[in-house]
Amino acid sequence: MAKWGEGDPRWIVEERADATNVNNWHWTERDVTSWSQDTINSLLLGLRVEGEEGSCEITDISNIDGEASINNRKGKLIYFYEWVVKASWTGTNKIGIKYKGTVEILNLSDENDMDDLDICVRLCKDQPNTPLTDLMRKEGVKKIRMALGNYVKHLKTEFSQGMILPTENAINGQNQETQAKVKLDKTQMGSSTTKSTPNTGVKISTVSLTIKDTFLTSPEELYRVFLNQEMVQAFTHLAAFVDGCSGGKFRLLEGNVNGQFAELIPDQKIVMKWRFSSWPAGHAATVILNFVNQGSETELILEARGVPSNDEERMKEGWQRYYFDAIKQTFGYGARLC
Repeated sequence: MAKWGEGDPRWIVEERADATNVNNWHWTERDVTSWSQDTINSLLLGLRVEGEEGSCEITDISNIDGEASINNRKGKLIYFYEWVVKASWTGTNKIGIKYKGTVEILNLSDENDMDDLDICVRLCKDQPNTPLTDLMRKEGVKKIRMALGNYVKHLKTEFSQGMILPTENAINGQNQETQAKVKLDKTQMGSSTTKSTPNTGVKISTVSLTIKDTFLTSPEELYRVFLNQEMVQAFTHLAAFVDGCSGGKFRLLEGNVNGQFAELIPDQKIVMKWRFSSWPAGHAATVILNFVNQGSETELILEARGVPSNDEERMKEGWQRYYFDAIKQTFGYGARLC
């Protein structure tokens, strides 16, 4: 059982498997219903399109009804999912008049391609006609298809890991290789003490790293940028889900980054369990943001622990480009005004 956010049943993925499932003969199943509901919600909420008529944004997800699971039968992965999604959208024309409507997705399932989805966009009955409805039906529907396509992509990558177990021959070969390596290590190390690592899962080599940068704003304002959903969407230029409280979840950059706020000290420190979706399921780095008041500016010190070694540079470059530099460019925290 892999848990995201201890104590929050929405982020628990249940797995029913036979520990003796050598050669993948038995049926193995993972229930990913709760994870799917959170993922669909985060990918759709805040989705925004703009045009000559104005802009439209999905402002509420009222219902995500259905189920999803991943099954392994004789080494073949089978994905089952079936959803009906209901949402609300708000349109704003060029002179600031707002209109409200609904979106209904009727047949998001493993039996239908994204192009076959029935996505119904309507204007609420009490609203006057507006060209924004056509904007939502054309450009909005395109973005909805892309977002739901990302859900299916994440479903097939993030939670399929570990579903296909090694065959009996592979296990025997691995054990023989391990035994040979142990003998070699004993010969090389002589009388030195060695620690045995249990052969139960994948061991991840990790590193720690530190990044420092300076922002021309107060700690209070910079702290708020990381916890406010609208501000996160502004500097990433993509829909995001951010529950900016201790224990709250976040998902951004089209689901490529997600995690949980573990500790918040207002205007001073943010501690996150932070991960790329491509990392092994259940593994997250601890990211600590320290906000240091420097008078007219704020020094931000990032400390990250548990970063997979092969993603060290990706982590550094990503935080610098998609967080620090993007925040400066979006909110003007990088240039002094004379």
